[in-house]
Amino acid sequence: MSNVPSDLKYISSHEWVRLEDDGTVTIGITDHAQELLGDVVYVELPDVDSEVALEDEIAVVESVKAASDIFAPLSGTVIAVNEDLEDAPETVNSSPYDDGWMFKMQPSELSELDGLIDAESYQNEIED
Repeated sequence: MSNVPSDLKYISSHEWVRLEDDGTVTIGITDHAQELLGDVVYVELPDVDSEVALEDEIAVVESVKAASDIFAPLSGTVIAVNEDLEDAPETVNSSPYDDGWMFKMQPSELSELDGLIDAESYQNEIED
């Protein structure tokens, strides 16, 4: 069974969102997503300062099985990327919610968080 932390928000395409104390958000892929992908071998991250709209394709994760697009769960500006993933993409497998985060954003519309699903709903989706 996949690990689904209750303090995060999720989107159906298997990204997670953590609202930080300063109003920014940290984003990555879920434990379930990394299990489906298998061994991650490459992560293409967005450019810092890029403007993204809700549901834009913003990054790519490549594994031994497939390549998967990562979608923006919110509109806003990318303010940081996890550069450690360039040399150690497998961190997404070993620590998807902590060291394996992908990028941080300054949301332009915090109200978009209301459209994300909670841990229980996400757990129900992946069990179906």
